[in-house]
Amino acid sequence: MTAQHHEHPPEVIPRPEKTFPSLRAALARVAPSRLAEFQADRDLAFTSATQHNSFRPIHLFQIKWATEIEIERLPHLAARYQAALDAANTLDRDDPKWREAMDNCLAIYEEAQAAVTDD
Repeated sequence: MTAQHHEHPPEVIPRPEKTFPSLRAALARVAPSRLAEFQADRDLAFTSATQHNSFRPIHLFQIKWATEIEIERLPHLAARYQAALDAANTLDRDDPKWREAMDNCLAIYEEAQAAVTDD
């Protein structure tokens, strides 16, 4: 019998729906320290939606947090993102590796965002 090889570790949680309760519950599991930030962003989204008579701020809130959760729920993606963030936050901006780290951050974020907007 041979052991199965997994390209990436399994997801920590399934991808949540983009509803406030589902996103909040998922965030509580993968990054509970960010719940206050989530709530503050939600309040801003509702205020902006009311002021502009548009659902767009709420939609953008949902995409942002679905993307953040997508990164955290996939250990391989979270590790790559954290390494890129750490490099971007510690390297001097004149160091060519800083630009590489920033490009990696953006690429990983866009990869996660594409996953949550394609479903």
